[in-house]
Amino acid sequence: MAKKKEEKKNLVFKNKKAFHDFTIMESMEAGIVLEGSEVKAMREGRANLKDSFVRIIKGEVFLFNMHISHLNTAHVTYRPDERRERKLLLHNKQIAKLFEKVTKDGISIVPLKMYFNAKNKVKVQIATAQGKKLHDKREDLKKKTMQRETQIAIKNWK
Repeated sequence: MAKKKEEKKNLVFKNKKAFHDFTIMESMEAGIVLEGSEVKAMREGRANLKDSFVRIIKGEVFLFNMHISHLNTAHVTYRPDERRERKLLLHNKQIAKLFEKVTKDGISIVPLKMYFNAKNKVKVQIATAQGKKLHDKREDLKKKTMQRETQIAIKNWK
């Protein structure tokens, strides 16, 4: 009999804090420059997007403060910095559009999630976002709790 193939893990690393702290406006997909051991570490689920941010420096887009842990099987002398800046791959038109929004409107660029696409390449979904005020965050929490309570009430009613 044929061996069963292992089911592919759905490796998606989300930045939940971005949805809490920012109002998301427009999102796009970007490639990312990684080293071999970092990709292998991501396949083991060792990546974290919390507290990461995107900056445009000299016409290039970089992702800062993203954490990818060391891989145990990698050689001891070859260990890339866990929180190093990583270059994002975008077209020049997209970079110019992002740069215009960031400089004129005071909008931030935040990574939302990182995943493997259908071609098995690592992609990062970035978005232009505007910071929320404290009262906006409180209103969102109230809405979420109300929705959760109504869903529970509907579920228990049946």
